Amino acid sequence: MNLSFTPEQIAFRDEVRAFIADSLPGHVRRRLAEDRPLSREQFVEWQRILNSKGWAVPHWPVRFGGTGWDAVKLHILSDELQQAPAPAPLAFNVDLVGPVIATFGNEAQQQRFLPRAANLDDWWCQGFSEPGAGSDLAALRTSARRDGDHYVVNGQKIWTTLAQYADWIFCLVRTDTAAKAQRGISFLLIDMRTPGVTVRPIITIDGAHEINEVFFKDVAVPVENLVGEENRGWDYAKFLLGRERTGIARVGLSKLRLRRIRQLAATPQPDGRIPIEDVGFAQRVTALEVELKALEITQLRVLSAQSGVQELEAKPDPASSILKLKGSQIQQATTELMLELAGPNALRYDPAVAAPDGEPGSNFGEPWIARAAPMYFNWRKTSIYGGSNEIQRNIIAKAILGL
Repeated sequence: MNLSFTPEQIAFRDEVRAFIADSLPGHVRRRLAEDRPLSREQFVEWQRILNSKGWAVPHWPVRFGGTGWDAVKLHILSDELQQAPAPAPLAFNVDLVGPVIATFGNEAQQQRFLPRAANLDDWWCQGFSEPGAGSDLAALRTSARRDGDHYVVNGQKIWTTLAQYADWIFCLVRTDTAAKAQRGISFLLIDMRTPGVTVRPIITIDGAHEINEVFFKDVAVPVENLVGEENRGWDYAKFLLGRERTGIARVGLSKLRLRRIRQLAATPQPDGRIPIEDVGFAQRVTALEVELKALEITQLRVLSAQSGVQELEAKPDPASSILKLKGSQIQQATTELMLELAGPNALRYDPAVAAPDGEPGSNFGEPWIARAAPMYFNWRKTSIYGGSNEIQRNIIAKAILGL
């Protein structure tokens, strides 16, 4: 399912594969192959290996550590990391807050935060969604009141992924309550160790601790941590969200899963069945492979349009909404096929029962069977985060179809 690459691009792909094979720690590779979550230390370990190679932030401007690669090279690295599988650099650092600071931050912010974000010396999380302000993000109510050389922040964020690991959070806050909803929002950088910041876990349906609530009570944030201009945070958020939706497509991950599905489906079951010989099942796998090919081509088009773009006036391609919409649907479909292959054995998963290594449910037969049910449940989230699929359909209808 590879696109046709030039000899130079093939050589680069081979270089990436060799680097991953030689450098990815075995314990990290095993956990990802079994679709098990990584620890904070394992994320940091691998990103620092990538950063020492110069590949942690290849899409950033060269002056901030980027490589100057074209869209195809960027795609190849991302695709090979996902297919290995190997961890991608932490998206909150390198795909979200990093490009915002690189584009709209001042020189002091760039020098202070960007090298540490690239090396994962600081772990960032994203403070956007709130109760009552998810899909309608402009309805957010977390406030930041100017008091001398500080902002005083009060409010709540929710669904904050991996906030339990984070050193910093980049937040949308309301700095002008009298302005139109989108025009009274600012983009603040907040140290998670500041007095008044509280993180509370949210345990998801698969029994995992991945997301959190974050509360702010009279949190003093230096004015120097305001990115760009006050009350222009909505513009910076749109810049960020277009890039988030491009990454959410996860084409390489879906390729990896479809290969795994074909491998498992070709294996005889205890009752003698070979699932891939079932015409209906084989058709569903093939249809997903075709859809994934189309998605990959669309992703390359969007990345090509973004290549070298670092200005606010160059708005994110609305086709990123297609990537988010279709990418999430394909990811969910792959988990459905894995669950179908696991069959009744997937019912044995119990998040309350821990294996000797502390991984819930990993003592139920083959690791992939143990993970089939929690993976299926966890990946229901993809149609919600990064802007719900319903919102993406509205963007596509308005910005692409002109409806």
